Amino acid sequence: MYYDLLMFILNFLLLIICVLISVAFLTLLERKVLGYIQIRKGPNKVGFAGIPQPFSDAIKLVCKEQPIPIMSNYLLYYFAPVFNLMISLIVWMIFPYLTYMCSFSYGFLFLLCCTSLGVYTVMIAGWSSNSNYSLLGSLRSVAQTISYEVSLALILLSLIILINSFNMFDFMNYQFYCWFIIISFPLFLSCFASCLAETNRTPFDFAEGESELVSGFNIEYGAGGFTLIFLAEYTSIVFMSMLITMIFLGGDFYTYFFFIKLAFMSLLFIWVRGTLPRFRYDKLMYLAWKSFLPLSLNFLIFFIGFSILLTSFI
Repeated sequence: MYYDLLMFILNFLLLIICVLISVAFLTLLERKVLGYIQIRKGPNKVGFAGIPQPFSDAIKLVCKEQPIPIMSNYLLYYFAPVFNLMISLIVWMIFPYLTYMCSFSYGFLFLLCCTSLGVYTVMIAGWSSNSNYSLLGSLRSVAQTISYEVSLALILLSLIILINSFNMFDFMNYQFYCWFIIISFPLFLSCFASCLAETNRTPFDFAEGESELVSGFNIEYGAGGFTLIFLAEYTSIVFMSMLITMIFLGGDFYTYFFFIKLAFMSLLFIWVRGTLPRFRYDKLMYLAWKSFLPLSLNFLIFFIGFSILLTSFI
């Protein structure tokens, strides 16, 4: 028993270390790709071809002095970014392992619980800074996240009803002959857009660009606090890429091809950032409630009817 527990802890630590290293190099990839999109070079001065750039950035950010607003609610202000990163890393526990890992039967419920908790960290970070700008930024960010979370949950529920299981392993088994992207392409597009909104990425990056004046809910954070919020955002990007690959693109997590698909999905996040302008704010909720929600509800009702029809034949 203790051996199993030790192996689980080691496995999880190894997973977290790999995720954090991949996040570091995702930032480098993003800066390089955005550079070439804008017809310029990305980072290429530090070390060989700019490869150690993320580590120099991390050292610089960690070594800077931590600014603390004198009127802030200190404990909550300090711990909100920590909890934000912690939730982004804990949600990786649903990644299916063949040995010595939590093989959740209800992995998707755990995922929905963790993504819901992420809202609270944003809200607390904005409120505890005791600044009007950060409070308004956090409220807008929370409204956006909750709105797109509804359609994302319904999209996942549609496919869960289709395979009649919450387990991630079953997504791999059921996509052995046909990927789900083929039978539900509109759901894939809607899911990808909802993931962009969940992770506060372009064209939904209202959390970062509050009328181009301040930096949204994280305006009072600098140095270490900013680093943790930044890490949490990019960890969520890698996780959402993994989730989309698992659900729509075959989910064969034990092959190299799976990680190539995951890298391509992460590249799509960056490509969208380099291509699309920011939404007009009044169009944001229109897209969530008038476009994605009816689509996901229609697919949900269709898949419920389809599964009842199939079971009636059996």
